[in-house]
Amino acid sequence: MPERHLTPALLVAVYACPPQRAAAWAPHLQAACALAGIDSAQRLACFLAQVGHESGRLRHTREIWGPSAAQQRYERDFASAWSKSDPRNRLAFALGNTKAGDGKRYRGRGLIQTTGRANHLLTTLRLRERLGADVPDFVATPALLELPLWAALSAGLYWRVKGLNRWADAHDFATLTRRINGGFNGLADRQALYSRALGALI
Repeated sequence: MPERHLTPALLVAVYACPPQRAAAWAPHLQAACALAGIDSAQRLACFLAQVGHESGRLRHTREIWGPSAAQQRYERDFASAWSKSDPRNRLAFALGNTKAGDGKRYRGRGLIQTTGRANHLLTTLRLRERLGADVPDFVATPALLELPLWAALSAGLYWRVKGLNRWADAHDFATLTRRINGGFNGLADRQALYSRALGALI
């Protein structure tokens, strides 16, 4: 009988990952689904496809740092105006990276990458609203977002805050991808994972 719940066996079927990795992630992904209201096969297939691609099938929970030209823009340029309209500080301003070194320190983390000082703070505050005061301070200790529990829950929070079930329910996978990625990077791989997940679920 096809898997209908988020089990290690389902993750192995979708990601072709080692059973040990699947077992380590399954309970945390289930908790993320509960947080995000992912309660149907369609929603779960979309979620698994997106987080699977974003994380390299649960292998990566921290942005690989070069820094690339794009990542250099995470850092505040102290010789330029601190403004969202200044081209040299536009991205750093949006990310809330106010201090030297914030770009690298608050690089993307989690299964759907939480990037920037401001988003590390928002993730802390919003998860505390939902789960209580025991949620760690991700501004003080950003590396905790790399752990399976918080990497998964931060992805569930993002899914909930951005209302992504709407696009999953509408079978609008392209818009769903754009809401997560900002474009269509890896769309074919995401769609392949979606098809595999849905086939295992229904």
